Amino acid sequence: MTTTTRFRWQLLAITLSALFLAAPARAIVTTGTPTALHSETDSDDPETDRQAVSREIERFRSSSISLGQAMAIAEARHAGATTADVSFDGASGVPVYRVKTVHNDRIWRHTINAATGEFVGGEAALPVTELDAEDRSNLTALGSIRHRLADAVRVAERAASGKAISGGLVRDRGRLNFAIVVISGDDLKEVILEPPGARTR
Repeated sequence: MTTTTRFRWQLLAITLSALFLAAPARAIVTTGTPTALHSETDSDDPETDRQAVSREIERFRSSSISLGQAMAIAEARHAGATTADVSFDGASGVPVYRVKTVHNDRIWRHTINAATGEFVGGEAALPVTELDAEDRSNLTALGSIRHRLADAVRVAERAASGKAISGGLVRDRGRLNFAIVVISGDDLKEVILEPPGARTR
């Protein structure tokens, strides 16, 4: 399961190899070729993409509910649920957060109003057994580690000095990582966090 956004964003990748320390001691900042996150709304016109990203950021900044609050709201729907993926969507009429949680061997999909924190529409559930092997492996690893996506969001926001707009799971060389996209000033930064003990099978 990977983090997705609605637009192609130029990102500064930050790798924190010492996750969840109060002040990460080993942070590697990559300033070379930026990473691009793709979506179905990508266009061939960079100016159109830039304007779309600017609108999305403005809608995010004017929202009353933070990404962390949206995760907490979704997790409270089912006691013991854990967030696996969350993203802000400001392209529709009402800005929302799309949150996927894991509970009782099911993936629950929630849509939360970014202004009020209320659920929009019904919730949908998919049995974990219906996911592909990589996603099942990631979720198994997520269940075996102590840290949660909410912890990673807090660390990423401190490390990048900004507010998270999306987060999820990625796998790199057999390890499960959290990938958090943070708005910092006028920049978008991707923070990759590796929780201890997250080697996937």
